[in-house]
Amino acid sequence: MEATIVTILALLFLSFVALGIYATVKVAKAAKRGVDRTIDQARRTVEDTTLRAKSLGQIGVAAELAKLRLALRGSMRATQDALQAGAVEDASLRESLDLFARLSAHGRELDEDLRRMEREPDKAYVAAQLPALTERTERITGSADALRQAARDRARRFAEDDLETLSAQIDVETGALRHWTTDDRTAGGTAGGTGASQAAWYESAPGAAGPDSGQPRTGDGPQAITAPDPRATTYPWEKTARPESAG
Repeated sequence: MEATIVTILALLFLSFVALGIYATVKVAKAAKRGVDRTIDQARRTVEDTTLRAKSLGQIGVAAELAKLRLALRGSMRATQDALQAGAVEDASLRESLDLFARLSAHGRELDEDLRRMEREPDKAYVAAQLPALTERTERITGSADALRQAARDRARRFAEDDLETLSAQIDVETGALRHWTTDDRTAGGTAGGTGASQAAWYESAPGAAGPDSGQPRTGDGPQAITAPDPRATTYPWEKTARPESAG
């Protein structure tokens, strides 16, 4: 019996130790990923700042290469953010993300070529290659921009369709909430028709006296018209009065 208890306690201890090691490893990996993301973001910020400085502070092919790299990086980064954000709510953008991944391979290759051209000492050779590099950059950024704009147009269209459907539902609901307006019109028409019928019957009844004849009404005609008690009138939106307690 004691050996069994010791074995169970040992197994529990080992389980807790293993769980602690697993949690520690997970936390360490998450922290490492966070540090890597911070370092990558800082590196990108430094590179973008350097490229902006080159594009503004230099002239010639160096400035043109910096502008191409800035345009490429900005377009690809904006498209990646837009597609990743949209894919969370729209599964159809998964295919667009796959296409963007293939486009990113060409973008990275172009960025490396532009980086090598920045270190190239032969400026004449760089100037000769600049038109082809510009064309490649425009093709890649054009495709990236098309993907990004299509994703945003799709999200905007879905939002407009949802708003239109919601507006129609609200119109139906507000009409249902204002149902008393239809009831009042119907009740008014019925009351008017009943009053006219009673007046016609009164004038055509045998032995009926007009209002100016000075003769009393006799026979089977009504002796008096009693107005309905307004307290007895109920409306569909009023709550039913609770019965008074006997106590």
